[in-house]
Amino acid sequence: MRHQLLGPSGLRVSQLFLGAMTFTDPEESRRMLDLYQEAGGNVIDTASAYGDSEQILGELLQKKRDHLVLSTKFTLPRDPADPNSGGSHRKNLTHTLEQSLRRLRTDYIDLLWVHTWDEYTPIEETMRALDDAVRAGKVLYVGASNLPAWVVAQANTLAHHRGWTPFSALQVPYNPLQRDIEHELLPMARAHGLSLATYNGLAAGVLSGRYTDTAPTAPTGGRVDPATLTEHQHHAARTITQVATEVEATPAQVATAWALHRSPRLHPIIGASRAHQLKDNLGAVDLALPPQAMERLDALAGFELAYPHSLNADTQTWLNGHHHVAPPVPERPYGR
Repeated sequence: MRHQLLGPSGLRVSQLFLGAMTFTDPEESRRMLDLYQEAGGNVIDTASAYGDSEQILGELLQKKRDHLVLSTKFTLPRDPADPNSGGSHRKNLTHTLEQSLRRLRTDYIDLLWVHTWDEYTPIEETMRALDDAVRAGKVLYVGASNLPAWVVAQANTLAHHRGWTPFSALQVPYNPLQRDIEHELLPMARAHGLSLATYNGLAAGVLSGRYTDTAPTAPTGGRVDPATLTEHQHHAARTITQVATEVEATPAQVATAWALHRSPRLHPIIGASRAHQLKDNLGAVDLALPPQAMERLDALAGFELAYPHSLNADTQTWLNGHHHVAPPVPERPYGR
């Protein structure tokens, strides 16, 4: 597994991140962690809201802490009876961070994510509080999950102007059926030099290879009820299964490889409940998808650029008085 730089920072992170939301059984979690490290992975992603995940990780990482990039998140509420137990304000950040440090049995978090957009807290307060945590040595880098592109751009512009710690990465949903980030978030990430950690890579199980028949069937342990799937989703399931057969891989590997092929900035977060599932997912880094396969997968979402990007999708020669002007030099894939 190759390693790349996290956004504009010097932190080396692996192509695939390991999601620890499914860490509920300590022994199975240990096996998955060992498999991931043996494959060259070094980023573990969890959150304060992921049940016992932080607690289990804290027990597993005692002899591995310095070799891993540990990331967790704050913002989601801890106590429904307390209006301040959620949000991206200073009080919740401080309390949740201290709680996460205790659960994870560590002195610092490598990467702390804002878990979701808090419209009620000024972004200035969040960024200053994050910077204070960095200056205190409790956090090394910060990231934004599920925030609008304009909020991230505003936050980083403010951070650079005030000498605070900016966001180095985004965490967003992305798969062949869900390409919304290509409207605003991905272009913004390119402009600001940010990495993107992507989740929901299998579209809640639709792209796992289980659902290729339009006839309702009994739930198979996935996260979706087959009886609720649309014909479009079944078509996507059949297509990714066909591609997987053609390239001699599994549908999960194909879905993950698709994201890796879309941009060098993307780091799919792979998750599993069993070690053998994780081993299968790790095989995506060695999977080369031919152009024809990428075209078929790209077409699944029926994705089209929205305004104003659609207005500028083609070369606007009239802007240059009909003179030929060379386009901007393409960005160099960093870390490659």
